[in-house]
Amino acid sequence: QVQLVESGGGLVQPGGSLRLSCAASGVIFSINAMRWYRQAPGKQRELVATITSGGRPSYADAVKGRSTISRDNAKNTVHLQMSSLKPEDTAVYYCNAGIWSDSGWTDAWGQGTQVTVSS
Repeated sequence: QVQLVESGGGLVQPGGSLRLSCAASGVIFSINAMRWYRQAPGKQRELVATITSGGRPSYADAVKGRSTISRDNAKNTVHLQMSSLKPEDTAVYYCNAGIWSDSGWTDAWGQGTQVTVSS
């Protein structure tokens, strides 16, 4: 059974930076696109960034120019580097990936990591 585990969230001041990480575990054959979503209180979950299996990134307008998504296929990890953080970036951030493993195909989600941007 595959699992995604996020880390790196926390409290940061406006204008600060944070690096989120997500690691996939299990008997993994391959991982398709990897994504970061976020969900703020009272709001719907929204897509923040995507990186394809080939490493091509894309970003939501809200974070474009302030965030960089990257992945390490050898370690089955994905990262989201965020800078110039704003209070409106406060949310629970979730990692998502389509994973082929010994359990078959899984649309896997992590448990989420809280990011709070506040002075």
